[in-house]
Amino acid sequence: MEMEMAVMDGVDFSKLPEGCISNVLSLTSPPEVCRFAMVSHVFFSAAASDTVWERFIPSDIDEILLRAVDHIECSSKRELYFRLCNPILINDGKMSFFLEKSSGKKCYMLSAKLLSITWADTSHYWRWISVDNTRFEEVAELLDVCWLEIRGSLDTRQLSQLTKYAAYLVFNLTEASRGLDHPSQETSVKLGAHVSSHITRLMTPLETEYSAYGYDWMENELSDHSDNDDYEDLVAQVIELQSTTEVVSREDGWMEIELGEFDTECGDDGEVEMNFMEIKGGHWKRGLIVQGIEIRPRK
Repeated sequence: MEMEMAVMDGVDFSKLPEGCISNVLSLTSPPEVCRFAMVSHVFFSAAASDTVWERFIPSDIDEILLRAVDHIECSSKRELYFRLCNPILINDGKMSFFLEKSSGKKCYMLSAKLLSITWADTSHYWRWISVDNTRFEEVAELLDVCWLEIRGSLDTRQLSQLTKYAAYLVFNLTEASRGLDHPSQETSVKLGAHVSSHITRLMTPLETEYSAYGYDWMENELSDHSDNDDYEDLVAQVIELQSTTEVVSREDGWMEIELGEFDTECGDDGEVEMNFMEIKGGHWKRGLIVQGIEIRPRK
């Protein structure tokens, strides 16, 4: 079976020089390299070479590692690649960096400390706390505000070129949270002339499921009571719910909401600006815990 997998179109690739195989594998992708490693002992050895994995590691990795909080030492490029698939802290612990495992594309999370949060330095409105299961020493907890505005930015030269990215607010909600499910919040991501925006409500996935029942009820109301005095209000609520971006649970125990997307070109596109806000209604809200904004390739 091993020999059959190494022979394609009558060519026995296992007889090629290992360096040649490594060069060919470097033109594929990390998942494909791992699959080819199972073809034969020769492919396994070639797939582990630095020639292959250096191709998947960003060219500026040495500069990034100089900014790491903890020293990163690996015996091979392959080991370094998979180490970097798990987040490392950089920039005095206020930012994290990691590689997308399937592509080697660069990803970052800006901690709450790097974000511009309106009134974050006023203890009556926000406080800085330490919690379990977070990448950073401190996160921001919303105590009580009627003007919720969170902004972040990143120089696109730090990102991978020719890649579609999305930005995500990474957060949690306390048991005492209120005012975050209504009115809805507005999000946007701006890069040059391109603007991507969404409407969202910060609810847990379970609350979102319950909200869906209310959405079904409103649709029934619209079909059965078109002459209802509240008809226009119901129409507006249904339209808003239809366009609302859903909260997603993460494997690390946090939640995230997409703020928007953007494309990088040659790395000189300027700064991407990311915004999350609810500032129109004068409604008081509390119980939001902000870990940061994560920028990673869009699936």
